[in-house]
Amino acid sequence: MNALHKETSPYLLQHAHNPVNWYPWAKEALQKALDEDKPILVSIGYSACHWCHVMERESFESSDIAAIMNEHFICIKVDREERPDVDAIYMEALHSMGLRGGWPLNVFLMPDQKPFYGGTYFPPAQWKQLLLQIAQAFKNNRSELMESAQEFSEHLASSEVKKYGLVANQQNTHTLQDLEQIYATLAPNFDKRLGGIDKAPKFPMPSIWRFLIRYVHLSQDLEALSQLHLTLQKMAFGGIYDQIGGGFARYSVDGEWFCPHFEKMLYDNAQLLTLYAEAYQFSKKELYKEIAYEIVSFVERELQANEGGFYSALDADSEGEEGKFYIWKKRHLQEILGEDTELFCQYYNASTQGNWEFGNNILYKNHTDESFAQKYQISLDELRQKVSFWKKTLLAERNKRTRPGLDDKILTSWNALMIKGLTDAYRVFDEEKFLHLAQKHTDFLLNTMLAPNEGFLYHTFSYKDKTPKQKGFLEDYACFIEALTALYQATFEKKYLQIAQQLTEYTLTHFYDHTEGMFFFTDDTAENLITRKKEIFDNVIPASNSIMAQNLYTLGILLDRNDYKAKSLTMLSQMKRILFKQVEFACNWAVLFCQTIQPTAEIALVGSQAHELRKDLDRHFLPNKIVVGTLETENEIPLLQQRTALQNKTTIYVCFDKTCQLPVFSVEEALKLLN
Repeated sequence: MNALHKETSPYLLQHAHNPVNWYPWAKEALQKALDEDKPILVSIGYSACHWCHVMERESFESSDIAAIMNEHFICIKVDREERPDVDAIYMEALHSMGLRGGWPLNVFLMPDQKPFYGGTYFPPAQWKQLLLQIAQAFKNNRSELMESAQEFSEHLASSEVKKYGLVANQQNTHTLQDLEQIYATLAPNFDKRLGGIDKAPKFPMPSIWRFLIRYVHLSQDLEALSQLHLTLQKMAFGGIYDQIGGGFARYSVDGEWFCPHFEKMLYDNAQLLTLYAEAYQFSKKELYKEIAYEIVSFVERELQANEGGFYSALDADSEGEEGKFYIWKKRHLQEILGEDTELFCQYYNASTQGNWEFGNNILYKNHTDESFAQKYQISLDELRQKVSFWKKTLLAERNKRTRPGLDDKILTSWNALMIKGLTDAYRVFDEEKFLHLAQKHTDFLLNTMLAPNEGFLYHTFSYKDKTPKQKGFLEDYACFIEALTALYQATFEKKYLQIAQQLTEYTLTHFYDHTEGMFFFTDDTAENLITRKKEIFDNVIPASNSIMAQNLYTLGILLDRNDYKAKSLTMLSQMKRILFKQVEFACNWAVLFCQTIQPTAEIALVGSQAHELRKDLDRHFLPNKIVVGTLETENEIPLLQQRTALQNKTTIYVCFDKTCQLPVFSVEEALKLLN
């Protein structure tokens, strides 16, 4: 075994028996490179990564290739999910070399950690040749490598704010015309036939569609509305969605949502839960409710740790084959479903010859239940009973198979995203189980990932050693603050709001750059890397800075903290140029932009029926609101001060910019004040 055998990350442990003398990213390996004057190979991936497994089998398990790596390099393996700070630096280095990024990410560094060359997946012969070439260059042309490393390091050290021309603008008045202009830069990227963005592979990108819901809500743009529903339906009908067990794969390799890259990530399903819950609240389409409930069932069944916390991911592979756990041959379906097989195959587009490799079928739909029932002349109720039976039967059968690998590390940020998703779903569907799950896992994070006397968060936890490790990154604080703020508005339990404020103060002390008005990704007390980055652009997960900007805006109103709100609006103003030119990479910022078009409603519910009125209010799509509530007559939360229940009735106060309308006693009356 190599030095990785002491680690807890499933990805690192997968490599613990390689003949490569791997080290984890730590002082020991970094110092060893300096002491032995060897270049460093940093190889970065994650446990659910298919091509990471392929390169391991082909190259890292080869004794010949391992001998070259061990002789000439200090080899370091990094789990990108454990160390997103290291991954971000060397991924940007690869981009600065003019190369396309991805995982596995393999970057060569000088002994002082400065990068000079890199790439992603390499076939074994090419990898072996590259290793020998770099070893030779390090020996004979070191000055040239040092020069390249210095140039790349200077690029990495440059400020993101300056690099992208993010200039604060004191003009914070935004109009619907501004929003229409932002949308106009996004719309040409749409796939108007298949939904999503018009390229392959296709990622769900929840932030784009959450922005679109808000844009449609404000603009009543019917073309945008059509694109929204097309995308959400096509994703739900496609092979990217697990038609039997629920939950989404990370992306589809084609442009039709058909063939998934079968790995299933917690962070995708957390955000998609929020998206489909909001889409249901907005449109009342039953499909969206069905998808939301199935996502929760999948996560609860397959990613929930009994002791608390959600695991990170399910592998794409099982028994060494990608997707083997999820695909079906028609003859197997016949053995299981009997006389229902033909109808099932029509419903899910399965056939004897298969729609995928080697006679296998990926299940997907290309019809609504209504149109299918009409075509096959059965009642809608009968069809839905059959579909429910098919799913239960095949799920039970599938569970007998060898399961994909489970990445059982628990990440604060991704858990917080799922807590937020569960809280959003609870508010929309009034499903108590969703709230119970959200609170259970919030308690886990508070008890396990929050340092009790020092106030900082840890990033990762494993039940292998039952010890949290790695100081939290901005994503951990941003996502958890967002989840706690949402939980307060769902329950009116003050502790959630108080902890959200404490964590916000910690980020302002240890992450905030007062010069540039944005947050660093790493704590100022964390390990010093070759540079300290800021995460600005939204991707498959929103940028930690965009989430923090939203947090500061919301908490600024909830806690009457003008300084929070001012910082939020300054951050947003710096992103205006990006919003108007490349909003595809700033859609979570655009969600916040939507809130600034009109004043945010401040809704206070006071009295014994506060919870019932909150539930009634949440049946309506009102994204630009802050809700506070109390059963008592007094409360220290600013929006509740001097608010009392009038006429012995639970009273609703609707205010805008600290200016209140006359108190009312029903949600129906409150809605009139909100329109």
